Amino acid sequence: MLETYVKKILCSRVYDVAVETPIHPAPFLSERLGNTVLLKREDLQPVFSFKIRGAYNKLAQLTDEQRAKGVVAASAGNHAQGLAYAARHMGVKATIVMPRTTPEIKVKAVRARGAKVVLHGDAFDEALAHSQKLVKDKGFTYIHPYDDPDTIAGQGTVAMEILRQHQGRLDAIFVPVGGGGLVAGIAAYVKYLRPEIKVIGVEPTEAACLKAAMDAGERVVLSQVGLFADGVAVAQIGEHTFEVCRHYVDEVITVSTDEMCAAIKDIYDDTRSICEPAGCLGVAGIKKYVEREGCEGQVFIAIDSGANVNFDRLRHVAERAEIGEKREALLAVTIPERPGSFKAFCQAIGKRSITEFNYRYHDNSEAHIFVGVQTHPESDPRDALVAMLCEQGFPVMDLTDNELAKLHIRHMVGGHSAHVTDEVVFRFEFPERPGALFNFLSKLGGRWNISMFHYRNHGAAYGRVVAGLQVPEVERHLVPEALQSIGYQYWDETDNPAYKLYLG
Repeated sequence: MLETYVKKILCSRVYDVAVETPIHPAPFLSERLGNTVLLKREDLQPVFSFKIRGAYNKLAQLTDEQRAKGVVAASAGNHAQGLAYAARHMGVKATIVMPRTTPEIKVKAVRARGAKVVLHGDAFDEALAHSQKLVKDKGFTYIHPYDDPDTIAGQGTVAMEILRQHQGRLDAIFVPVGGGGLVAGIAAYVKYLRPEIKVIGVEPTEAACLKAAMDAGERVVLSQVGLFADGVAVAQIGEHTFEVCRHYVDEVITVSTDEMCAAIKDIYDDTRSICEPAGCLGVAGIKKYVEREGCEGQVFIAIDSGANVNFDRLRHVAERAEIGEKREALLAVTIPERPGSFKAFCQAIGKRSITEFNYRYHDNSEAHIFVGVQTHPESDPRDALVAMLCEQGFPVMDLTDNELAKLHIRHMVGGHSAHVTDEVVFRFEFPERPGALFNFLSKLGGRWNISMFHYRNHGAAYGRVVAGLQVPEVERHLVPEALQSIGYQYWDETDNPAYKLYLG
């Protein structure tokens, strides 16, 4: 299998449109980690992503008859732009089916590169089904974003360049994983020529389809997929890609949204470039690997796989980067409701910087504070801060890893309602489009009273909601089916301690 892929990689015709991207050092990150960190800058491709490699190589393998009839793909991301660019270069008619929820900036980018865009359905599955219908009705050839040997081979040219450009010591290559085309191509080439080099896949915790498959020994379908790193938001690893990965990928590391945000900042600090959430996964994986292994003096390469990020999403990235770097703690602190309590709490915090401070009177005996405090993972870790506050008589709840608290509670600390009964709380995540919020509200409030609601938009691509519903105990069993009918991902937060402390 490896020999077949290596031959395909060596014969790939990607350089008609793709460029050989450089490997850049990350000096600040290297010094901090005590290991050499290098970045393979696939964000410098003409479409700001490695996807152009696989798309073009697949087109190059088609017959003249197939190219004459045209090609189609379902994609809302980088594959769409890569295929559009490659098809225009070869004079092939390309149709890209995108969900209606796709941000306008991505639709315009695909059209600007010469492809016809068809907006169909509210989710990727609907767009995919329509693209398959066009294959049947129009005779188009479907160009898969990752699960095709020629696509895998095109992505594998990244590894060919790495081994040619960097011939010294190399301990591991950290590769973002969505459907697996990039990591499969890199693993096939590297393990054939330099099997001592580790190939490590990195996935978001909320979209870890390769890790789930590796753990199960077979491909599985994730019940839900987080949307923050939309470039790798895949529910099932590819069939062809898994056959390579299960044998030749050394391990898979998963990282949180906060860790991705911190990695985006790390890449910016070292290169002054801004990568997309999927693009930073390699760096986030290196940081987690070094922390786990305690290694020093090793050489790692991270694939900076893309830079197609919506500008307004950077607000969320900046907000979460310090937490991901373990340089901010979010704490719920209870203080006595009496003169001097504020002063005593501030004295306990000392000279640490306060990043956020929300106070709410609770009753005659106590008050609740939601506070963000700058910490340092080594000289002033957050667990030491929590222990110190507890020792000084302040009950503390650490909310730093609490998604409900980070996404919603910090923006809506307002106190309890004495008149709300039978309240259950759910957190939702859904793709954005005009009218999406109104549609969501109308469906959500159709049966039970909405007792609390908070909405935040993150970068135009998707929105997040926390909602309270008044549901009598005898009807609680009906809630899951009702929420599933809405069609959006949701999490039950009724027992979340942050909710109970500030809003319940």
